[in-house]
Amino acid sequence: MTHSFHPTVLREYDIRGIIGETLGADDARAIGRSFGSMLAEAGGRKVAVGYDGRVSSPMLEHALVEGLNASGMDVVRIGMGPTPMLYYAEASAEDVDGGIEITGSHNPANYNGFKMVFQGRPFFGADIQELGRRSSAGEWVDGSGSVEDRDVIDAYIERMLEALDGIDPASLAGLKVGWDAGNGAAGPALEKLAARLPGEHHLLFTDVDGEFPNHHPDPTVEENLADLRNLVAEKSLDFGVAFDGDGDRIGAIDGEGRVIWGDQLLMVFAEDLLARRKGATIIADVKASRALFDHVAAHGGEPLMWKTGHSLIKSKMKETGSPLAGEMSGHVFFADEYYGYDDALYAGIRLIAAAARLGKSVTELRSAMPPMINTPEMRFQVDESRKFAAIGEIAGRVAASDALADTTDGVRVTTDDGWWLLRASNTQDVLVARAESESEEGLARLVAQIDEQLAESGLERGPQAGH
Repeated sequence: MTHSFHPTVLREYDIRGIIGETLGADDARAIGRSFGSMLAEAGGRKVAVGYDGRVSSPMLEHALVEGLNASGMDVVRIGMGPTPMLYYAEASAEDVDGGIEITGSHNPANYNGFKMVFQGRPFFGADIQELGRRSSAGEWVDGSGSVEDRDVIDAYIERMLEALDGIDPASLAGLKVGWDAGNGAAGPALEKLAARLPGEHHLLFTDVDGEFPNHHPDPTVEENLADLRNLVAEKSLDFGVAFDGDGDRIGAIDGEGRVIWGDQLLMVFAEDLLARRKGATIIADVKASRALFDHVAAHGGEPLMWKTGHSLIKSKMKETGSPLAGEMSGHVFFADEYYGYDDALYAGIRLIAAAARLGKSVTELRSAMPPMINTPEMRFQVDESRKFAAIGEIAGRVAASDALADTTDGVRVTTDDGWWLLRASNTQDVLVARAESESEEGLARLVAQIDEQLAESGLERGPQAGH
């Protein structure tokens, strides 16, 4: 037996496709066979499996478990829940050697996919390519494994609540927070969590519905925060928190309805952490504001700019011993008193804890941030064969011009006006551009530099591409 995947589904950080078109039960079974075989050869024996609230998830889970069992893997089924609950099941249990969450994350309802952990580390890049190669070659270990159901949600909630240890509950008694689960997989866990938190909590869309009837579950798109913003205004709440479809990315707004972007949340978390852990390395991706890197340094931390991508960030954290990292996309990773993976529910509790320890409201913390002017993340189509080549050409021209540039991931150029970034997406045939300045005039000059570089490589900034 062999299996070939549709060429679009084996991505850099995960496996993802369209149900009935590029992804189905046979793919899930083959993923189980190949992942199980790779884990067996590394001495592993047991895999935790969870799934999100999409309509297709139970079908994929059934096939995945079959494939894992056929490669001799014992399977621990944790049922439906957010991706970080699967990460928790893998990280906290001594008898579990790997984990797979079936999730389409923030993609449209007809998508689904797989996020994987292999012996405590992210499974991505070359691992995913090897999984594809093994499937095509039928290089599978044969065996028979068992299946057990394990209820981890209550232990997961208890573990997250430890973030409030040492904080006087009386100081949080007047807290008022809004939460928007977006009909994603985090809903049931959020209900259990909110019931245990001090203060007053107002919840939106905790019913899991794979059709996402209220709004798309991507909290980095401002229009998806409209319901949460209305709730915060109507109830005079201190702040609001939103999750993506599988609960590993956080979005937030303050009491005045202002968005707190991923890098701004990281400023709050870093300030809190650095008060206790001077000199710690804080990692953020290349799309993050200069204000964040300056803020980390000002509070005695070591800022480190790294490549975009949750698997790449997690790997860099392990390498550097960093206790905290984050991305503009809302992935926040806590290795400080936690396991080092991205967990939006935990990040929401850490936001409550940080504000309490810093003695300021979330709105005050947001108001203290420098008023940078940014473009949104601009994504535009470019032929797959040109995307990395074009970035290489631009990097070469920038280097020849003596401009101050960072080429960690694409090209990020710093000028007196601020900075601009061009990078190739690892998951789509798009280039991503972003710029930041302290003035509108400065921003216009930076965007003009982006357009100039693109024109020299025979490209232009448009039409915009979605996620």
